[in-house]
Amino acid sequence: MDKYKVIEIKENVFGNNDKQADSLRVDLKKDNTFLLNLMSSPGSGKTTTVLRTIESLKDEMRIGVMEADIDSDVDAATVSKTGAKVIQLHTGGMCHLDADMTKQGLVELGTEDIDFVILENVGNLVCPAEFDTGSSKNAMILSVPEGHDKPLKYPLMFSIVDVVLINKIDAMEYFDFDIDLVKEYIKKLNPNIKVIPISAKTGEGMDEWVDWVRQEVKEWNN
Repeated sequence: MDKYKVIEIKENVFGNNDKQADSLRVDLKKDNTFLLNLMSSPGSGKTTTVLRTIESLKDEMRIGVMEADIDSDVDAATVSKTGAKVIQLHTGGMCHLDADMTKQGLVELGTEDIDFVILENVGNLVCPAEFDTGSSKNAMILSVPEGHDKPLKYPLMFSIVDVVLINKIDAMEYFDFDIDLVKEYIKKLNPNIKVIPISAKTGEGMDEWVDWVRQEVKEWNN
């Protein structure tokens, strides 16, 4: 007879996190607070996209931002200049946020006077895709310089998000990036996904993105 136990810790960790995430969504729904989990690789243009989004919506809704990084407060300092309510979350070396971390951040941010919260997750296409944060919706950014083969390399990320922003389309002519092919790859993984080409730098495509956010927040709060 074996004298030790074998524990499937990965399943237990994910199962517990999923329960916490579902509970958090219930609380957010009650508070009429829409939480967007925004994920991407480092350097894809998350913060610039957040800044553009705030600029477009700041007169329509009360916005809060949670900036998640392993270290530093560079992004929070940048976002704070917009006037939006913002906090910096340090993950202590972890490459993702889970539901409990997200809840802690929301408590510190305070959601009683916020309609729309953007969680800028840690720059990573692997770990953040595995952990449900309790968000209302999931979004990700794929930038043109990363290449059109990213959906083939990181299928889980593209499978769990509701919308993909293809950023830096203003630089398309300088890269071997096939936008039709990447859309095909994405749709095979996630047929119902929304794909929006944008340039956070120039503003191209941002109206469609902002309209999507506006509609999702409205539906969540009704």
